Amino acid sequence: MLRFIVLLFLNFISLFFSIVKAQNLEKIPCDNASYHQFDFWIGDWEVFDTNGKLIGVNLVKSLHDACAIQENWMSLNGESSGTSFSYYDASDKKWHQLWIDNKGFVLKTSGYLVDNEMILQSSLVQEQNTAYSNKIIWKKNNEDTVTQTWQRVDNNNKLIKEVFKGIYKRKKH
Repeated sequence: MLRFIVLLFLNFISLFFSIVKAQNLEKIPCDNASYHQFDFWIGDWEVFDTNGKLIGVNLVKSLHDACAIQENWMSLNGESSGTSFSYYDASDKKWHQLWIDNKGFVLKTSGYLVDNEMILQSSLVQEQNTAYSNKIIWKKNNEDTVTQTWQRVDNNNKLIKEVFKGIYKRKKH
């Protein structure tokens, strides 16, 4: 009987410490590599057009233990500003972005990292006998520069128009 009580006591102690250890090994939910594919865009940036003219600034930061990325854009002349939230959704294995600007424009895109480029695309937009989607590509050039290209493409993914092209240069602090 004493032997039974000792074994029961030892099992109880073992279970207790297993539970305590499991609680202390807190898992960070957004810590696998997929959640960090867009980290190259995180930073404090000056944004230049293709002629080298400074056109704005963009502060891009990681939020909520790397579960989201927030962009804060402001044009140099102050006429254009906007914020986006980007996140990786493990349920569909895609990146998603929601952009909202000071003119009331809302853009929802989703996509993947392909060959070192983050490519996000909207669903098809019908506008005056034309169907297009917005396709935005971020390309890491090196540790201190990223190129962002915003295109309108047709339903065959052929370029209709380049809406924006900006060269992000990391601010030197």
